[in-house]
Amino acid sequence: MDTNLPVSAHPRVVIVGCGFGGLRLAKALRDAPVQVVMIDRNNYHNFQPLLYQVATGALEADSIAYPIRKIFAGQKNFFYRMADVERVDTARNMVHTSVGEIRYDHLVLATGSLTNFFGIESLEKNAMQIKSIPNSLNLRSFIFQNFEKALLTENPDEKQALMNIVVVGGGPTGVEISGSLAEMRKHVLPKDYPELDLSQMQIILVEAGKELLGPMSVKSQQDALRYMQDLGVQVRLNTSIKRFENCRAYYSDTDFIPTENLIWAAGVNGAEVPGLPAEVVARNKRINVNLWNQVAGFQNVFAIGDVANMVTEDMPRGLPMLAPVAQQQADLLAKNLQRILLGQQPEPFKYNNKGVMAIVSRNKAVVDLPKDVHFNGFFGWLTWLFVHLMTLVGFRNKVVAFIDWAFSYFSSDQALRLIIRPFSRRDVKDDKGKKAAEHATATPEYNPTPPAIQTPA
Repeated sequence: MDTNLPVSAHPRVVIVGCGFGGLRLAKALRDAPVQVVMIDRNNYHNFQPLLYQVATGALEADSIAYPIRKIFAGQKNFFYRMADVERVDTARNMVHTSVGEIRYDHLVLATGSLTNFFGIESLEKNAMQIKSIPNSLNLRSFIFQNFEKALLTENPDEKQALMNIVVVGGGPTGVEISGSLAEMRKHVLPKDYPELDLSQMQIILVEAGKELLGPMSVKSQQDALRYMQDLGVQVRLNTSIKRFENCRAYYSDTDFIPTENLIWAAGVNGAEVPGLPAEVVARNKRINVNLWNQVAGFQNVFAIGDVANMVTEDMPRGLPMLAPVAQQQADLLAKNLQRILLGQQPEPFKYNNKGVMAIVSRNKAVVDLPKDVHFNGFFGWLTWLFVHLMTLVGFRNKVVAFIDWAFSYFSSDQALRLIIRPFSRRDVKDDKGKKAAEHATATPEYNPTPPAIQTPA
């Protein structure tokens, strides 16, 4: 069927995923003699680094998302199909999707990453995550629902668990959402919930390693820790969450933190695509590729971005899962595909590290640049804002994000504290015993005994 795609005299490049890599590649092939077909389950590109701001009410969801068809309006060699990829058939050069089969001459996998719960079933079932816009909206609703419940309960242990928030993972996502929550506790929640004693609310950042922001410089790690402590965030290093159940985040067999709100930002896996040989998939579900981004053993199948496991002399454990890596790989692959079509040798990939950064809160950010250049504080915060504002897709999104940030900065307020739809993180059963809808509205069970709730020192 080939999903009603037009016949073309040019080779077809099928791109799976419209993240940073897929988006950049499709744009770079605008004037190339190829037919570009994009497959994505969503009809929009979303700016993942700002998902935590949607979750905490700082930005609207549509400020960080942009319709795929609008992005590529006017690109005559581009076609989009909204579908789930079920598997690839490399023997037939075919992608099996939820809307039918799509043939390819060259296949590029840019599927990104998925949350890694490290096989802990209770965390996978009960923890909240922020890998997508629906995740972020659900998290926002869930937090504010729990504060509404805290107003109504007379049980002090239950009230404490409803107010406490545990963030697991001390990377950029964990640090950024912890700082944003601390700002919310200081400036927003007292206005909405004057009946609650918010001095009892605990924001606890748990990191299994010995420092925050592991990939960044020691100076950035120290600055981030100091900023977290200044904001009143409890940072627990060298600590792992073993399980999460009955409003308890266990960090040992018996010791736990009472909370109904656990946000998991502790790790990701590559979003592998079924159908590839097992030997090309690494332990972290990333796909092994060579320096030309070719999937091991294939001439016409490529992978870029988070899902691509490219090992270099400088990075024997693989390139970092960062947007600049995906974008640089996409730029080179666009050139290499055209070189391949001309019978020329493709060029190897060389990562140009332009630096990394993380925001902690208003006026507080850390930035590492090449050649051991580091700065922080207000200037780091302005740098972070500028880079992210310029990277957003669409002029409207840039303007709206700027206005929202300016409003939040000068008013110390966040207007988007809406419970769009009630959300329960737990599975519930309907009358026939079948699993109910993913976003069921049943009230989560609370069971504080035995033993008595403990609040670790």
